[in-house]
Amino acid sequence: MIKFLAKGLLRDRSRSLFPIMIIATGVIFTVLMYSWMMGFTTMFIRENARFETGHVKIITRAYNDLIDQKPYDLGLMNVTEKIEMLTSEYPQMHWQPRIYFGGLLDLPDENGETLSQGEVIGFGVDLFSDSFEEELLNLEEALSNGNLPTKQGEILISSEVAEKLGIKINDKVTIIGSTMYGSMAMNNFTVSGMVRFGVQAMDRGAVVVDISDVRSFLDMEDSASEILGFLPEYKERPTFEIADVFNAKYNDENDEFSDIMLPLRKQSNMEFMLNTMDDRLGIFIFVFIFIMSLVLWNSGLMNGIRRYGEIGVRLAIGESKGHIYRSLIVESILIGIAATIIGTAIGLVFSYLLQYKGFDMGSLMKDAKIIMGSTMRAQVTPVSYYIGFIPGVIASVIGAIFSGIGIYKRNTAQLFKELET
Repeated sequence: MIKFLAKGLLRDRSRSLFPIMIIATGVIFTVLMYSWMMGFTTMFIRENARFETGHVKIITRAYNDLIDQKPYDLGLMNVTEKIEMLTSEYPQMHWQPRIYFGGLLDLPDENGETLSQGEVIGFGVDLFSDSFEEELLNLEEALSNGNLPTKQGEILISSEVAEKLGIKINDKVTIIGSTMYGSMAMNNFTVSGMVRFGVQAMDRGAVVVDISDVRSFLDMEDSASEILGFLPEYKERPTFEIADVFNAKYNDENDEFSDIMLPLRKQSNMEFMLNTMDDRLGIFIFVFIFIMSLVLWNSGLMNGIRRYGEIGVRLAIGESKGHIYRSLIVESILIGIAATIIGTAIGLVFSYLLQYKGFDMGSLMKDAKIIMGSTMRAQVTPVSYYIGFIPGVIASVIGAIFSGIGIYKRNTAQLFKELET
């Protein structure tokens, strides 16, 4: 029967062309939007992991209570020993200390008088011991002018800060802050380069300094604000498993300076953001199913009116209403599958185009306060190849189910009278 119905649909395109166009259009948007959401989620996780959360983060309990303030005076001590321990216990991860600090950047003139000042967010990272941080932060790619630091006392500043304060390469600047113990701290640095990360929250005021310079500047010998851990590839379940094992061993609720490990999803409101993205995707697919079902229902009703005589003849020669009804549903499944294949193929073409090209949304994110890249890209995943079948086939079948109910309203006593006319 399926072969017979398929031939009927191919020979009578008026029965299948419009539904296929409707379903294929919906599937194109579903595949494209799903891939877009996956790309956005991946970018959101990647950028936050690079600059803020890591895949997991180790901090003290006291620091965690005030984590939004980045209180480095409540940070970690004996960091070298702790990283050696972490490397031994969790060799699958790379561990990197970070110091986050705020300060005032001062540009003096030749007489030492202040020319301009501005607030900055400092990142103390390991720039010289290995190349991990350099690759993680994409410093080579982010460098817009000058060179990366090659010796102690050199720093990178964001291009926006440099433009705002009139800073040039090789200028001497002073960062004013406070030490780990609360006293005032000042240190002179040479600007070796300027960077543009493509993340508005960072580009507005970031300063990248080698962590050894920051430790000396803030009186934080062998200390750090946080230790970030990175898997070779981010997977959510291992981060929770590692955090559970670590916290069971090292986290002491009675000691405010005991260490606690937080997986990425449990930091910086990430769980709410990621859950919201998942919910929005589910709502989007449901809306497409609902809208396409209404359109196909209406299309089925119109098609049923056009096929009124055909259905009457089939009833007159003895075909049961149930059989006709089921055949219409099978037709809708065939139409749904064909339309989904066409729509998925077209949707994947656009998705791959956005994955490799992307487009810059920096102008729309100037005031963004969350860490997000300005270039938005799609990401094609295995699910992208079959996600379209959910709205495509379901909507087609739902439309046929409701529109086909009219078959049962036919009065067989009137069939021969209709045929005579």
